[in-house]
Amino acid sequence: MQNAKDSFYVALRTRLAAVNPERTILLRGAARPGILVEEAEAPFSQLPDDVFVLRWLGLGVDLDLGSAMAAEECEVIYQTCGTQAFGGLDRGRALSEMDEELVAILQPFATPKLSYVTTPPSVMLTQVFWDAPIFTPAVVQRDKLIRSAKMMVYSYQEEGE
Repeated sequence: MQNAKDSFYVALRTRLAAVNPERTILLRGAARPGILVEEAEAPFSQLPDDVFVLRWLGLGVDLDLGSAMAAEECEVIYQTCGTQAFGGLDRGRALSEMDEELVAILQPFATPKLSYVTTPPSVMLTQVFWDAPIFTPAVVQRDKLIRSAKMMVYSYQEEGE
């Protein structure tokens, strides 16, 4: 499932850079699109603001098909305090903007599966696809608004995976 997870993340990262090139994060001295995979980064005590954080929750496999299909639930968590220019009073608008960006980068609900073991990545035979997101209500935590969306990400397992 690692190839599917990597392909899903890179597709969303590429789409985010196109949808909103201003949404970036500075990690280890490099500016990059404002989306990251929690398990692939150093632990942080607080989630970063104004960034999408992908969290992988659980794996399932259906072996009764002609080819094994794996599915893993992904949660995308994001939060905002709004902007300093408006004293945080625009945090609802900022959260709505992030909601719209997430909906935009998730469509279409598929991407080619690539193997990132090689450089450049090699194209595999199948695609990665996912369900429409299910959004949670916004949660207020002090000066932050927090929301998450969950979706199932699917991939057929190919030989050698």
